[in-house]
Amino acid sequence: MEADAAEITDVLTTKKPKHKGKHDKPKPWDEDPHIDRWNIEKFDPSWNQGGMLDVSSFSTLFPKYREKYLTDAWPMVKSALKEFGIDCELNKNEGSMTVKTTIKTRDPYIIVKARDLIKLLSRSVPAPQAVKILNDDMSCDIIKIGNMIHNKERFVKRRQNLVGPNSSTLKALELLTGCYILVQGNTVAAMGSFKGLKQVRRIVEDCIQNKMHPVYHIKILMMKKELEKDPALKNENWDRFLPKYKKKTVKQKKVKSKKKKQDTPFPPPQQPSMEDVRLETGEYFLSDKKKQAKKWHEKQEKQLEKTAENKRKREAAFVPPKELIKQDPITYADDNKDVAAMAISLKRKAKEFGKQKSSDNVNPEDYIAISGEQPHKKKKSNRN
Repeated sequence: MEADAAEITDVLTTKKPKHKGKHDKPKPWDEDPHIDRWNIEKFDPSWNQGGMLDVSSFSTLFPKYREKYLTDAWPMVKSALKEFGIDCELNKNEGSMTVKTTIKTRDPYIIVKARDLIKLLSRSVPAPQAVKILNDDMSCDIIKIGNMIHNKERFVKRRQNLVGPNSSTLKALELLTGCYILVQGNTVAAMGSFKGLKQVRRIVEDCIQNKMHPVYHIKILMMKKELEKDPALKNENWDRFLPKYKKKTVKQKKVKSKKKKQDTPFPPPQQPSMEDVRLETGEYFLSDKKKQAKKWHEKQEKQLEKTAENKRKREAAFVPPKELIKQDPITYADDNKDVAAMAISLKRKAKEFGKQKSSDNVNPEDYIAISGEQPHKKKKSNRN
């Protein structure tokens, strides 16, 4: 028994492990230099002569302001889709566009391209530009930017940074990425190659989320274009050549935190009612006539206070302001001396004027002799 167990253990240990990639064997065309794996071949109708087994359809809504333009441009859209065997319909009542496959459809992926076409038309992309999406080497991406930021003012400002003055930033991005870019409302529609669309999405998201300004992305893309021309740097890392921008942290105002009220299980005290207040003041027991008289007196007092306040405000406009005159200490001392000298001269003149007045107040009757009366003779005093 022990020998049998030893043989079983040897068999289990010597059993080869199952190779997961047994089908991943090298193929003869893997290393063929004549095959370009990045090239997208144009679809040949002979590859699918039987057509589609079932009808596939897509529909999308469009805004009201696009109705007139779509009505005018719909014949061109219809003729472009007819070449690939796709039927399209414009419903003005519902405000929708519909595309669907027909018996003549051969390319199975063309219905997805037609879906992208009506999406681009609803996002205000011109019809001649939107029809180019039907080509095999053209793809599209509709980036939603409305939900990236909640503040409306910041959203508008950052969206304007993406467009730039006179759409200069947008034109530079189109030249460097090789994509058509249209900023409309809460979305950004882009058309181009897969590589260009990937760059556009990263630039748009960084701009709206305030991670990096589009101008810095433009500088990096320009440097990459120059580095691509050098064949020696084809298989090297370009990070050492590209600039690294750090986001500047701006100090923000600290938000004052409001003190939270203490939660108590007891309800707040009950406020006194109007009847309770009247009982306390004694107004409850007054008659209606006295209540009206009291209200009238209170009203008159308020009117008097208001009229007095209005009068004071009106008169305040006519009060001249106090003039502040700054004087030098030397001139101020001289003025004091002049005032003292003037006061002394005025006192002296007042005394002279008083004497003169006393001399002028002479009674003429003292000097006129009255008829019939003898003049009084003065007694002579005998002086020893």
